[in-house]
Amino acid sequence: MSLLTPEVHTALSQLLQGLQSGQNNVRSAAEEQLNNEWVVARPDVLLMGLVEQMQIQMSQDASIRSFAAVLFRRISTKTRKNPGASEPRELFLTLTGAQQVAIRSKLLECLQTEMLSHVRNKVGDAIAEIARQYTDDQEQWPELLGSLFQASQSEQAGQRESAFRIFATTPGIIEKQHEDAVQSAFAKGFKDPEIDVRIAAMEAFASFFRAIEKKSQKKYYAAVAEILNILPPLKEQGDADNLTKALVALIELAEIAPTMFKSLFSSLVQFSITVIQDKDLGDQPRQNALELMATFADYNPSMCKKDASYTSDMVTQCLSLMTDIGMDDDDAAEWNASEDGKLDVEESDLNHVAGEQCMDRLANKLGGQAVLPPTFNWLPRMMQSSAWRDRHAALMAISAISEGCRDLMIGELDKVLALVVPALRDPHSRVRWAGCNALGQMSTDFAGTMQEKYHNIVLTNIVPVLESAEPRVQSHAAAALVNFCEEAEKETLEPYLDDLLRGLLQLLQSPKRFVQEQALSTIATIADSAEAAFGKYYDTLMPLLFNVLRQDTEKEYRLLRAKAMECATLIALAVGKERMGQDALNLVQLLGSVQANITESDDPQAQYLLHCWGRMCRVLGSDFVSYLPSVMPPLMELASAKADITLLDDDEQIATYEQEEGWELVPLKGKVIGIKTSILEDKHMAIELIAIYAQQLEAAFEPYVFQIMTEVSLPGLAFFFHDPVRVASAKSVPLLLNAYKKAHGERSQPLAALWEKTLEKVLEVLTPELAIDTLAEMYQCFYESVEVLGKECLTGNHMGAFIDAAKGTLEEYQVRVRKRLEDRQDNEDGEEESEETLFAIEDDQTLLSDMNKAFHTIFKNQGISFLPSWQKLLPFYDSFITNPDSTQRQWALCIMDDVLEFCGEQSWNYQQHIRQPLIDGMRDEIPANRQAACYGVGIAAQKGGPSWGPFVTESLATLLQVCHVASAREDDHVFATENASASIAKILQSHGSRIPDRQSVINHWLDTLPVVNDDEAAPYAYMYLASLIDLQNPAVLQSASKAFVSICLALEAETIQGQTAQRAVASAKNLVQAAGIDANGVLATLTPETQQTVRAYFA
Repeated sequence: MSLLTPEVHTALSQLLQGLQSGQNNVRSAAEEQLNNEWVVARPDVLLMGLVEQMQIQMSQDASIRSFAAVLFRRISTKTRKNPGASEPRELFLTLTGAQQVAIRSKLLECLQTEMLSHVRNKVGDAIAEIARQYTDDQEQWPELLGSLFQASQSEQAGQRESAFRIFATTPGIIEKQHEDAVQSAFAKGFKDPEIDVRIAAMEAFASFFRAIEKKSQKKYYAAVAEILNILPPLKEQGDADNLTKALVALIELAEIAPTMFKSLFSSLVQFSITVIQDKDLGDQPRQNALELMATFADYNPSMCKKDASYTSDMVTQCLSLMTDIGMDDDDAAEWNASEDGKLDVEESDLNHVAGEQCMDRLANKLGGQAVLPPTFNWLPRMMQSSAWRDRHAALMAISAISEGCRDLMIGELDKVLALVVPALRDPHSRVRWAGCNALGQMSTDFAGTMQEKYHNIVLTNIVPVLESAEPRVQSHAAAALVNFCEEAEKETLEPYLDDLLRGLLQLLQSPKRFVQEQALSTIATIADSAEAAFGKYYDTLMPLLFNVLRQDTEKEYRLLRAKAMECATLIALAVGKERMGQDALNLVQLLGSVQANITESDDPQAQYLLHCWGRMCRVLGSDFVSYLPSVMPPLMELASAKADITLLDDDEQIATYEQEEGWELVPLKGKVIGIKTSILEDKHMAIELIAIYAQQLEAAFEPYVFQIMTEVSLPGLAFFFHDPVRVASAKSVPLLLNAYKKAHGERSQPLAALWEKTLEKVLEVLTPELAIDTLAEMYQCFYESVEVLGKECLTGNHMGAFIDAAKGTLEEYQVRVRKRLEDRQDNEDGEEESEETLFAIEDDQTLLSDMNKAFHTIFKNQGISFLPSWQKLLPFYDSFITNPDSTQRQWALCIMDDVLEFCGEQSWNYQQHIRQPLIDGMRDEIPANRQAACYGVGIAAQKGGPSWGPFVTESLATLLQVCHVASAREDDHVFATENASASIAKILQSHGSRIPDRQSVINHWLDTLPVVNDDEAAPYAYMYLASLIDLQNPAVLQSASKAFVSICLALEAETIQGQTAQRAVASAKNLVQAAGIDANGVLATLTPETQQTVRAYFA
């Protein structure tokens, strides 16, 4: 029975027809009427009317029922503010309790009576949306669960499917139910006679499983056998669509809890391999089976490595899929006719691409020991095959695995290159292209080794490929050269420059524009790497580039001009302002002309131009200032851009935006927000460029600083739509402050006014947030800004605000650490930390490091005035400094070091928080913590005053032990060793009179030299050594050769320089005379490089 009058339904029917009209004017009028007369004026009547329009007895037209359900869902999510409420709520939740109950009852009635599946699914979506609103608002829909459990047991398959579909969309409604009831419902669903129900049950289970806490998940592991039983019949029946859906659900489960499949993993591997092999099923289910297997490698690599056949079977299937390429284009005529890169986009969902991507993941997750043997069991045979597809697949496999297998492959590059290089002369163009691809990828993945040891093999073989008959191969050879040259030293490239430039200049004459564009990019890279050596080719190239910029003005040449600008400005950077002469100004004028003629938003020249201006700023220095009036306005326009955000509330809109480039769709409480990322990327790039100008021009950039700071950089710190904008803004702030300081002076009123405005905003963004890596950047912005302003730039209120922010950040950090420990305890045998967890740990370590630097900078500039605020966090320091987590111990030790270094004798007031941690820290198994503790003891000796005397002298024995542990000189430990050595020198220097066996300690200390890695520790050690020499201390005279050699090694390592080096050299000369050392004889025992350095100092 309808609760509304016939008049209402008549009006509503007309409205629905208008909203579906094909005529724009009718539809627009209906939309206006919907919003003004219904949504705003009487939302309760609208929602009830739409529910009744979904009922069969009200509307016989299925399209009207379906549209009413879609519209109901869309309208219910709109927000409005009730009188007296503080926050707006979703429209349905603003109705009275009685209205909500009535609508809910009608919705469930519609679900039970609707016979058409597509309409019933829309009704189910509407129910799921209301259920989500209740769940998010922590309210109840008491009758829903019973209705859905009843529907899941219904005799009608459609009802059973709908129940599981709703569970899948809103798992929160069953999340807290008793597991027996939930298990029973799913178990029946997995065994349902109808496949649509079984698939819906799988999808619902995956959604539910993701929603529950990890510790609850194990209760449902037993369901995996029933789930897997659904798959074989689908394969036998050739039901590709449902097999695809089932595999997608399994992929989700494998991501969440791969170990739940442990007992049946071998069987699942064998089944999945048969699916991948079965060409009759079509590409999608085969690729999904491959994806399922790759997901296990991503989330539990150890389980995969333990399976007897997993790796070899997967490698075999990947290589097989990689041969599924160019089936209708055997001679590559179509491929050769297309542009390099364009066809690759069209092929992105094809089997050979899926195979390549999976090989890359297997190599990265399982490592070379697992992947290389089965791969190289196939590759030599494939390279010898008469079928070009086999040879192509082998080369692409090398490209795919080289990053993940780097550690093992790097020692076998001779053999790998012996396979790859002959492919550059292969009769088939696609194989030659793949050979270029492999060399390019190897040049990146084995960067350094490839360039140093194999430059002759790579360059002499790839340069001739630039002369290939096929433009795509030419272009890809040039692209591979980019990879090689950007990692090469100029000395490596110099002998090959003639041949490289000759080949690339030929490509500039190519009739294919994409070849010309790639040639320009490669020339630009070579210029960047070769630097001044590129000057030889300047007179040949620069006129050509000027020609392109002046003449090729048609629209189709825009990217070519952009590449020419990039190339010309990189050459300008390489050769410098003096070599360019008048060309530098001519080039800037040309760039200005290009900028003036950019009229379309999609013109690629605009983005390139920003970077080009940045390079010319570096080239011209202060001469660039006169061009700022024309450069800055378009830059400021981009940097000041607002976020373009659209609320999408129906599936059609969402589908449209998904197809458009430059948009990111973010789900939020049942709605989807579209954010135009292309605008944000331009904004980010513009702010980065502003930072370059401020850094390069300093005081000369002052006229723009205040406007940029107040309109761009400070608002940008809180631009939460796009973290890269926030990071770029944070990096620009200290550079802008520095430019202002250089212009006005360190203690000027204008700088003080800007600093007050800036500091307020910077302190605001130090509060806890979800983007931990971005928060770290905010702390970096803070301490770099304080460093610019210098001594006494913070008031007590500022320091108090900083400590409050730091307290919140540390509390949130501790919550994250506890959560990770709980999750780790729930991990099963062999289950490794997820990549997401590893990144989160890394982000937290970066955050703590940047917070540390912030504390250090405040202590450095504020000294003891920071202590009253700082000591509010003592409970955190005490907790961290004794924590089992080494990162936390190091964080607290470093802060205690700052107290000792910058607060002098007042540091003794905190000795009960410092002494024992330093003692424990010197014995810490983590080298970085030993280093921090050893440094702290030395600083206490040097700056802490007499109160610290007994403690530091008692620490000498421990410091000597640190210097003599078995691993003391290994890479990871040497900085702790050298800090211990320097600290002993500081104690001997400052508190020597307290040490009863001082001469014995000096004897032992000389054995801790040399200090050749830590350029902060070395000056203390060698200044003390010089003083001992000058006093002709007997210990030094007895070990004169050792002392002399240690000075020589420090000079060669450059850990002592300037006045310290001169002082050490003068003392060494005295030592030679006093001890009668044969200096030439001692030097002869050292390397030729060391001898040369030392002789230059002693000359």
